[in-house]
Amino acid sequence: MNQMAYRGYTAHIQYSDEDDCFIGEIIGIHDIVSFHGETVTELHEAFEEAVDDYLDTCAKIGRAPNKPYSGQFRLRIPADLHAQAAIAAKTRGKSLNTWVTEVIATDLSRQEKRRHA
Repeated sequence: MNQMAYRGYTAHIQYSDEDDCFIGEIIGIHDIVSFHGETVTELHEAFEEAVDDYLDTCAKIGRAPNKPYSGQFRLRIPADLHAQAAIAAKTRGKSLNTWVTEVIATDLSRQEKRRHA
């Protein structure tokens, strides 16, 4: 997985052949915060510095930093799929929210296991 985490923030990492270095960007916030490093160690240091600088800058200008992911999102799906999901949740004795959360968690767990297999 091309991600790293620090202080509740997650960054997506890519390798740039053109620049011959790793490039990272914090994801899940509206502000744009990026960093780079030629080695994994440099990349980790640059990421932590970028997060710390972002939080310090927000404090200095008196603005709350963007929070990564609120835990809420709107999902637009076809009405028939919505109905099928609601029925599936109800037949399992769960709320639609609980059922969808479990389905997402199960799928992500399977993906993680495949990556490490």
